[in-house]
Amino acid sequence: MIVKGTYFQNDEINPLVYGDVEIENVKRRRLRGEEEKEGVLCEPVLIGFCGTDNELMNMGSKGLLTPKFPEGKTRLINGHEGIVWVPSENRFAIVLIRGGDSYDPTRYTEDETYFEYGCDKADGLFADKQYFNPDMLLKIPDGYVKDGKLDLEFAKKMVFPDPYGCMLFQLERMEDLGSAHNFRVVMAREKCDEAAARKIAMDEVFDRTVIFGLGTTGMFMGDLIKKHHPNANILFVARSDESSPKVKFALRETGAKYLKSNFDTERELADAIVKELGGRATMFIGVSGSNVEHRIAFEHKALGCNGVYNSFSLGPKVEYDTMPFGFENHLIFGSINFRQCHMEKAIELLAQSRYNEIVELIDRDEFASDPIGAYKNKIYSKAAPMKTAVIWNKKYLNID
Repeated sequence: MIVKGTYFQNDEINPLVYGDVEIENVKRRRLRGEEEKEGVLCEPVLIGFCGTDNELMNMGSKGLLTPKFPEGKTRLINGHEGIVWVPSENRFAIVLIRGGDSYDPTRYTEDETYFEYGCDKADGLFADKQYFNPDMLLKIPDGYVKDGKLDLEFAKKMVFPDPYGCMLFQLERMEDLGSAHNFRVVMAREKCDEAAARKIAMDEVFDRTVIFGLGTTGMFMGDLIKKHHPNANILFVARSDESSPKVKFALRETGAKYLKSNFDTERELADAIVKELGGRATMFIGVSGSNVEHRIAFEHKALGCNGVYNSFSLGPKVEYDTMPFGFENHLIFGSINFRQCHMEKAIELLAQSRYNEIVELIDRDEFASDPIGAYKNKIYSKAAPMKTAVIWNKKYLNID
């Protein structure tokens, strides 16, 4: 079937193209042990742009996208954040992005495989029609459809279940690892049993939390930490002015503190972080996408003894001096994506949120006429809003 859409390709000049593209109904498996199923034909309604899309475009300009293409293809239809209409089921749905021949696609092993719609080995949402595994079409809450049309403000929130679900997984990982990393110290200090010590350690790992970078992932992470650990002391560090709308929104939603990264040296920035937190960090979350993250944490000692470093940025290299690293007992981990339960919980929480307020829309015709220009000059420019989405199919939305 030929449809209109955008797709990435290996091309130095035109790594992102809008035009005719052929889609196929490929059988896919949600989890190991389940049967492969043909996809259900869906119509994307509203789609969000993710930093991954921009990174994939850059990879295409360097000729590095081949491992990401669907089997037998030389292009990838992008898009993994949004809401679709399922004609055969007369309902709207959120696409669960990651599946495969694995028990847990979030943490696949060497003998397992995975795919991600719009990101890795499977075509995504930026097309007039697309096929998705029927078991991966998640339901939306009741009350947001009227006369067959979806409420626009609710739809804007539904560009976030992917990153928000990912942050729910991140929270789970930080809690698990923080508890396991420090419970023996707590047992010795509090003279308590292991169960009690693990609970205390899980909470204390967030006592002084640095979130280095303030995009949507950083904001969601701060939001979730505060919801589950209300005594956490959270500090966002980023380059935006304190008066910017995204900083004001983030601080309002999380109750966190903010430090603008405008110091002459990295040492001064690290010292300011420690001063603002009232001590070296217990948790350092890197989401800025820059190499300065690890230097602030390790070289300039913003991360304290027994601290945890969550490397969530894609791209930067993490380096550390093994002598202080070992003696200060740091823990470094990295993990991405989510399980279905995280995505379903994200949909539920986002439906009650105000995150639609940070989503700005780009006209489809404007985007389609020059997708690369839209990426560079609007969606991912320095003046870009925190989140941009495009209404792909107006007939399914209640815009009034």
